[in-house]
Amino acid sequence: MSGRSDNAAPLAVKIVISGGLGVGKTTFIGAISEIEPLDTEAAITQVSVGVDSLAGVENKTTTTVALDFGRITLDPTIVLYLFGTPGQDRFSFLWDDLVEGALGSIVLVDTRRIEDSFPALDYFEERGTPFVLAVNRFDGARHFALEEVREALGIDGGVPVLACDARGRPSVREVLAALMDEVVRRHTARGPARAAALAR
Repeated sequence: MSGRSDNAAPLAVKIVISGGLGVGKTTFIGAISEIEPLDTEAAITQVSVGVDSLAGVENKTTTTVALDFGRITLDPTIVLYLFGTPGQDRFSFLWDDLVEGALGSIVLVDTRRIEDSFPALDYFEERGTPFVLAVNRFDGARHFALEEVREALGIDGGVPVLACDARGRPSVREVLAALMDEVVRRHTARGPARAAALAR
């Protein structure tokens, strides 16, 4: 049998974009999607006062309440479907459904609210999902060395950490490529390990 036919449907890959409130998930997906992104942005109202902290993002007026969705064709054989999670803890019950079947995840980080990254990191580490950390560079925010961010979050040295501008298509594409490399690396590493286990 030969490889994939020229007429074969492209491989569909589900990727999750996660992180805290206001970290740039909707912007990230909008910057790269080749279709009009689907978002569930809603106005931040008085209902969220005392529930959702806006410290560091006081000018934010809308927030994702269910999911964001976009699509990007990497090449004729691979299409990425991007799902953005809501950032608020009160919508975390949606995460399991959004992450089901995902090949990997990108965790966006805002160094002004770095503690908001822990729930997403804990979630994907516990599930064993391949992920990369993308430090979104906000205008006016203090920039830290990537290794400082890694240390502050206690991220394993094997997890890729990249700087990112969620508004820029080339930067977003670079992060997606890094995630795909990480997914391939993780799956390749599992192969020999499984073979060794079976040989025992």
